[in-house]
Order: sequence, then C-alpha cells, then structure tokens
Amino acid sequence: MSLLSFDIGGSSVKYAVIDDSGQILYRSKAATPATREEFINLLVKVTAEQRQQYELEGAGFSFPGAVDDIAGVIGGSSAVPYIHDFPIKQAIADALELPVAMENDANCAALGECWCGAGQGYHDVVLFVIGSGVGGAIVHDGQIRYGRHLHGGEFGYMLARGHHILSEVGSTRAMAEAVADAKGKPHEEMDGLQAFALADDGDPDAVKAAEDMYEALAAAIYDIQYSVDPDIFLLGGAISERPGFTASIERHIDKILQDVEVGRIRPQLAAAQHGNDANLLGAVWHLIDKIK
Repeated sequence: MSLLSFDIGGSSVKYAVIDDSGQILYRSKAATPATREEFINLLVKVTAEQRQQYELEGAGFSFPGAVDDIAGVIGGSSAVPYIHDFPIKQAIADALELPVAMENDANCAALGECWCGAGQGYHDVVLFVIGSGVGGAIVHDGQIRYGRHLHGGEFGYMLARGHHILSEVGSTRAMAEAVADAKGKPHEEMDGLQAFALADDGDPDAVKAAEDMYEALAAAIYDIQYSVDPDIFLLGGAISERPGFTASIERHIDKILQDVEVGRIRPQLAAAQHGNDANLLGAVWHLIDKIK
C-alpha cells in the first residue's frame, strides 16, 4: 500500500510517499503557496507526478490549527490562513480523487512516534513539541485524546509562572527573548541557536535563561504525570536534538521530587526520533486508521 503524506507549514509543504509499514519511499518539499487555489493546484501536481510511479491509495495531511477530520474543517488560526473555516477536506478529496484524512500537526508527530518511533510499544504517551511555542499531544492506545474543544495536548496554555503561560517561559523563543532582554538587545537580534551558543560558552544571562526554561518544562511534565499518568514523555522540536537537553529537564524534575516528598513517580523522558518526518508518518498512520 502506497500513501501520500503532506505536512503543511507556514513556509513549506513537505510531502512523501510512505508504505503501510512506515517506510518512506520518496520525499520532497515546496514553498507554501500564497493562495488556496495555488495550494490545491500544488497538491494536484504532486499527486499526478507520484501516480506515475506509485499506485496511490489515499492522502494524509498534517495541518496546523484545530483540525476536525470528521467535519472536514480546520478551526483556529495559523500562518496559512486560507486553510481555515471552509470544507477543506472535501475540496482536497474532490481535487485528488483519493480518500483523504487530516490531523493536527502535533497530533501527527505523536502518532508517527507511536507508530514507528520513540513511542512504539507504549499505551499512554505524551508528546511535547518545543519551538516558538509549546505544543503537544496525548495518545492513549494509539488514539489521540482530543478533548471537548480539540485542545487536548495544548500544553503551551498551562500556567507556568505567575500569569505567564508555558509557551511564554518554556519555549526556545522565550529563552532567546530572555537573553536578548538581559543584553538590552531587540528580540529579532537573538534566536535560539545564538542563545544556546552563549549558554554553552558559560554566559551567565544565557545560562540563567536556559535553566528557567528547563525548570518550567520540568514543572509542567511533573503536573501532567500526576494528571494524565503516561508511560512516557517524548520531547520533540529541533531543540530536543540538543545534547543534554533531556538530561537538563530530568535534573529539574529530580529537584521537584526532592522537594515534594509525596511525589514518588519519576516521569520517563525520551527524545522523539523522527524529527520533521514524524508529522508525515503520523498523517499516514491516521489515514490508515481511517481507511480501516
């Protein structure tokens, strides 16, 4: 079985052909189109090209926003405004003449990791996606836990420090902005790579900002352990590939467990394995599940 997978982002559309064992047979990407018409045309073009080599049986989509696969509509907002608030699933299915399934991008990442990545073999998995904000997903027995308002796993909205939410204190963007503020620089002159490079060199402002980030994420993970009680937490986003990132959060979790004597469950953490491919894999797994 060969299936198309699309991962829609603000700057690029990644796509792949993946078989039902999770093997990526082909992958490529294109710039995200500026209009809905151009977007549909891109999907049709990619599908026609891949049909020349593969017998395609469906197309899975990873989208930003509040994705409702049953209604076929994407709520919320994102960097791709034209995908929202119209029957996009039916429009794509009609254009491609294929079965179509769609899912939120963080949910796709979690499903991809549970299918053939770091979450394989676990019943209850929580994924954190750490980047410009903090997102995530909750998976139980291979199924996403959506919640009443499709906000299950939106950990970035959790209160983390005073009235600040986790995305404002536990993201790489927040860490970089904290370093910029300490240096008296505009935020646009400092990104995560630069901020962590300073921390690696022992810069005290950057070290403090990094430790604040780890502390905020550790507290959120501790709280979720005692509310969702998952088997494992997976850490995703580009920052998760940084050496020592997981260990730094674990160090702060250990501090919490020392202070909270009744808390005896130590959350199990692991870095996600598939990086950007996780969204593509999860979109296909979601599609397979819908086809079945």
